[in-house]
Amino acid sequence: MSNGEVLIKLSRAQALVLFEWLATLESQPPPFKHPAEEHVLWKIAGQLESILVEPFERNYDELLSQAREAVESGQ
Repeated sequence: MSNGEVLIKLSRAQALVLFEWLATLESQPPPFKHPAEEHVLWKIAGQLESILVEPFERNYDELLSQAREAVESGQ
């Protein structure tokens, strides 16, 4: 931890599952207690979007399914 920043490590599968979940929140956002909570979630979503290539692949649904299975099985 330096410069007041926190580094969170995720597997690629975890990142993809999180990205997809955050994307679903766009249509039905949860009740935020403070505007900062929403800001943080969308910042994370933007960072994931800039890193992940899977959402642009033709077989995204299959890749997401595989990622979900990997996360669920603890991989």
